[in-house]
Amino acid sequence: MTTPELPEHWFRRELGRLVSILLRRFGVDRMELCEDAAQTALLQATQSWSSKLPDNPGAWLYRVAHNYVLDELRREKRDERYLAEVHADYAQQEVHDDVLRLLFVCADPAIPPESRLVLALKTLCGFSTEEIALRLFQSEDAVHKRLQRARARLREHAEVQSIDPERVHGVLHMLYLLFNEGYSSAQPDRVIRRELCDEALRLALMLREDPSGALPETDALVALMCFHAARFDARVDGCGGLLLLEEQDRSLWDRELVQRGLDHLMRSARGEAVSRYHVEAGIAAQHCLAPSYAETNWEEIVRLYEVLERVAPSPLNVLNRAIALAEWKGPDVGLAALEAFEAPGWLLGFYLWDATLGELHRRCGHRDRALMHTKRALAAAPTIPEKALLERRLNEISAEESAPSGKR
Repeated sequence: MTTPELPEHWFRRELGRLVSILLRRFGVDRMELCEDAAQTALLQATQSWSSKLPDNPGAWLYRVAHNYVLDELRREKRDERYLAEVHADYAQQEVHDDVLRLLFVCADPAIPPESRLVLALKTLCGFSTEEIALRLFQSEDAVHKRLQRARARLREHAEVQSIDPERVHGVLHMLYLLFNEGYSSAQPDRVIRRELCDEALRLALMLREDPSGALPETDALVALMCFHAARFDARVDGCGGLLLLEEQDRSLWDRELVQRGLDHLMRSARGEAVSRYHVEAGIAAQHCLAPSYAETNWEEIVRLYEVLERVAPSPLNVLNRAIALAEWKGPDVGLAALEAFEAPGWLLGFYLWDATLGELHRRCGHRDRALMHTKRALAAAPTIPEKALLERRLNEISAEESAPSGKR
């Protein structure tokens, strides 16, 4: 969804703003209607702006979406006096407050955490059901059901009674997932979606400036985003192919963003709470501060993954710790850690599980096992750049001579 003058991320950002303002005007209990209105306005924009943009694109979108809602309410024969009281002056809307309000509405503690994420990603961020399903390791049908249940809850009780820490933590989780989708996209042709990362960072900074969101965890999340965003230009080659950390040109890393991340990481140290964002930012900082891949402090990274597993247990932490162990103590140690782990079924079907096993077996000289796991990873990889990387690995393994059988 683009026009010659506007990038795709403008539309995605404007979608969240439109929905936020419409919900403020018409009520959260009409969330589906407001979403439909925003989508209709964006569709009309792509059809009407092909030759020339309006003087105020945001106001144009708001008028179209606002009129759509009014028309639908009139069809339902709502109170005309109520409709007359609703104003359409886009320029006067407090977009900042409306977006934050919608974030907190979606973080209603009465809604299960997974449903909160689905609601925010769909309503505020414009994710498709397919994108959400891929990112949450769920079926599209399950995502749809979660969305419907969350909307039903909001129809019954939509007002934010208080901004307690639980709501803030829910918002942080939403922004974390939004950034992750941008950093490691599930879209077939794009491994990085920078517009999503930019939006997540923008919203996180907005949250930090609000008294209710000025928590150490918020600074830690901002730090994590800055560290990852600093490496964007080095993560892909000139043809859009994915480059591994050891292949990246570190002179392309944005040192200003790294410093911003360090500043926020320092601010996050106030208080006694240690969140997953603190630990993950610490791991990312180790990568950003290492002069080279070979000089990375893998021992500290292994320790941090152990802390992360205590703070926020996840099988993915075990996988990443094994990768760091392989760099610190050798591939046989990393491989042993994975083979001793009783992985859940969803992880066994995740392409990164097989990609990691394939690489560690290759380093150990187990050519046949390396080929098997890398082929599985290639078949399951979600994006073209990741498939290209795995094909390159597969060719390298195939070109190697069979190694003598080890002790295994």
